[in-house]
Amino acid sequence: MSPLHRQVGQVMMAGFGGCTVPVELRALAREWDLGGVVLFARNVEAPEQVAELTFAARELAREIPLWVGIDQEGGRVARLRAPFTEWPAMAHLGRQGAEGLARRFAQALAAELSAVGVTLDFAPVLDLFDEAADPVIGDRALSASPDTVGRLGSSIVAGLQEGGVAACAKHFPGHGAVRVDSHDELPVVEHDPERLRAHEMAPFRAAVAADAAAVMTAHVVYPALDEERPATLSRAIVDGILRRECGHRGLIMTDDLEMGAITADRTVEEAAVEAIACGCDTVLVCGASVERHASVLEAIVHAVEDGRLAPRLVEAACARHQRVKARFLAGERPRRPLSRQQLLERIGSDEHRALAEAMRRA
Repeated sequence: MSPLHRQVGQVMMAGFGGCTVPVELRALAREWDLGGVVLFARNVEAPEQVAELTFAARELAREIPLWVGIDQEGGRVARLRAPFTEWPAMAHLGRQGAEGLARRFAQALAAELSAVGVTLDFAPVLDLFDEAADPVIGDRALSASPDTVGRLGSSIVAGLQEGGVAACAKHFPGHGAVRVDSHDELPVVEHDPERLRAHEMAPFRAAVAADAAAVMTAHVVYPALDEERPATLSRAIVDGILRRECGHRGLIMTDDLEMGAITADRTVEEAAVEAIACGCDTVLVCGASVERHASVLEAIVHAVEDGRLAPRLVEAACARHQRVKARFLAGERPRRPLSRQQLLERIGSDEHRALAEAMRRA
């Protein structure tokens, strides 16, 4: 494995099909030292199976530990269902406005994720609620108030990370006001720069101040910030605003590059190169095609080799992964996954269910 291949491998997190690690993905990880994998409901059958799966995935790592990421927000977006605790939508938490409750929720969530070997949660959602918007965010948002979202979101970041799970705040610079679903097409948000900085970006600045491990970008065009390119592919937004203006030193992750907002006018391979070029550290390719994953990695290598992508950008992304992984993944890995009985003592406990019920009361 060449140094370039290892560095490029680190910038991808890949999805896959089935409840075990596919042979093809094992081969890809051996060849590229893959940065991480993303779990979906299609990968989940039972708690002990998830624990076995994440253990097998982590064993794929070569020189650098591998992220195991998941979308476990609560409410509609939760890949792990009962017997895991089924947390309510974050709108309930927002109506209560209690930072202590938000932190206890996140600590409990981290305990359940850690029990099955998940090391990165694509949460919290820091988008603002907008009643007139497409419901893709809706009750996933904590509140329409930037202050409330910033306070509670920062508490969730702190709780997750105190529990050893890296938090990924999403979707910068703010997805709440979109009028179409970015899974299908490219949304445009017409707010002026002052509005975006004072409202949509404010919760993300709070998360950065709380030392969030990662921030995820939005597949949304903000003409006031970049007339042509969605945030994920905009150097002005990713590097200029999130990295330099907001001071985020952690990872910058794309949303899934196979979403319609991106693929309507470019290939996933082209988008991956553009994302790294504008300052993203991680490209998420969440489909199950290992052939697609390989072609994306090869496209990044070719872009470096032919001069379209500066090597320093890949090197910097890899270095950030190493630094953040040292913070969350440096501990000794368990020798084997927990048994079903051990897992059932840690997930869906009476204490956690009572906490979820307390959140639902608003």
